[in-house]
Amino acid sequence: MTKQLLTLTLLITTLFSWNSYSAEAKFNKENDLLLLNFDLKTDVDDAHTIAALDLILQSNEFKNINYYAISGTYGIQAGLYVPADELFNIVFKQKWTDAHQYRQTSINKTVKKINQTLTAGGRIWIAEAGQSDFTQELIEALTEYGIKYTKDQILVVQHATWNEKETSVDGLAFVKAHTTYIKIEDGNKENNGTPGFNNKDYSVKDLENKNLISSQAWTEANRVSTKYNGVNGRYNNQAIADGGADFSDLVEITYILGITDVETVAKFFTKFNKTRSTN
Repeated sequence: MTKQLLTLTLLITTLFSWNSYSAEAKFNKENDLLLLNFDLKTDVDDAHTIAALDLILQSNEFKNINYYAISGTYGIQAGLYVPADELFNIVFKQKWTDAHQYRQTSINKTVKKINQTLTAGGRIWIAEAGQSDFTQELIEALTEYGIKYTKDQILVVQHATWNEKETSVDGLAFVKAHTTYIKIEDGNKENNGTPGFNNKDYSVKDLENKNLISSQAWTEANRVSTKYNGVNGRYNNQAIADGGADFSDLVEITYILGITDVETVAKFFTKFNKTRSTN
């Protein structure tokens, strides 16, 4: 075999393997579990992310997906927590747990969900709307309980370099070593390969209109944001302070679910925001 032919053969083999993996690594709505990790510390943008996610969860395409939400999955960063229990109740009903107050209980509940999915042959997709310390604890718990998994069965998606910096060094290294860790571009910016879900000029107050299917979620998200944004040393989110939108963490979820045509805040609402009569 000539050197050129060998090189071509290796290239074709590599491309085939990559394409095969890419085809496999897609969220399977029938079998996979979506874990929604929200740090809620100290930025109120998670409140907007949860309200925007409510639209996805109410859509015909995604209303039956298997998911579980966790609040308080923060890492080493300083600052105060943003309480949003009522918002979690509105959007997730019984499908969430509070790691801020009950961390070990939340780990146990989440590990049970993970085990059920792995046993049934599904994958675990983690939208890291915050740091990865909680994810580290989940992975360690799987080993502690003797639950077998492979790296390609647990996929972690992160969009923010800041979140990585606020994860303990050992925690981030552990998660990268034990999962398929996927870093995508920052959801605060447009035209970088992911949607830009931060826009100070898009009025979220209008989303409280009672004719819209997520009016209750947005009313509560706006209440939480107004009450806690920049208060007692919490991060002051300027876009939200100006009455605009910041649900930048949602880019991880749109990535996992393969949602397209939502490059901007306006395009996202064009696609998902519905009135009660048209839903």
